[in-house]
Amino acid sequence: MTIQIGDTLPEVALQQLKEGVQTVDTKTLFGDRKVVLFAVPGAFTPTCSERHLPGYIEHYDEFHSRGINVACMAVNDPFVMQAWGQSQHAPDGLMMLADGNGDFSRALGLEMDASGYGMGTRSKRFALYAENGVVKHLNVEAPGEYRVSSAEHMLSQIS
Repeated sequence: MTIQIGDTLPEVALQQLKEGVQTVDTKTLFGDRKVVLFAVPGAFTPTCSERHLPGYIEHYDEFHSRGINVACMAVNDPFVMQAWGQSQHAPDGLMMLADGNGDFSRALGLEMDASGYGMGTRSKRFALYAENGVVKHLNVEAPGEYRVSSAEHMLSQIS
């Protein structure tokens, strides 16, 4: 079942590379704060690298000025996520999170089968806004689309 607005985010461990691989549980990540999480099918893939992540980098300060943390997630390992963030010049505060086995994507009901492209199970392209671990906005893209998960669209929804 796909997560819905008003649902509490499931507790799952994600990873990030900060002075070594660190495990971050979603309860800590989303608890007692405002977070925009956007997910991409894969680091270094065309739309993800040319539009999705760059949009959140461009608007990072606007989210930050509203007290909103920003996190990018993909079903990749933490080394790939760090390298991708560095190659895109992501600000230090933009969390590059690895859902290595797709556990969080599956728990959200937002996984997709990309095995036809040699990519296995991945996350759908989406963006959500959560306050204190509760989903307030959820925008899931139709296959092949990039509109509703953009930084600009998320900013327009968050008052």
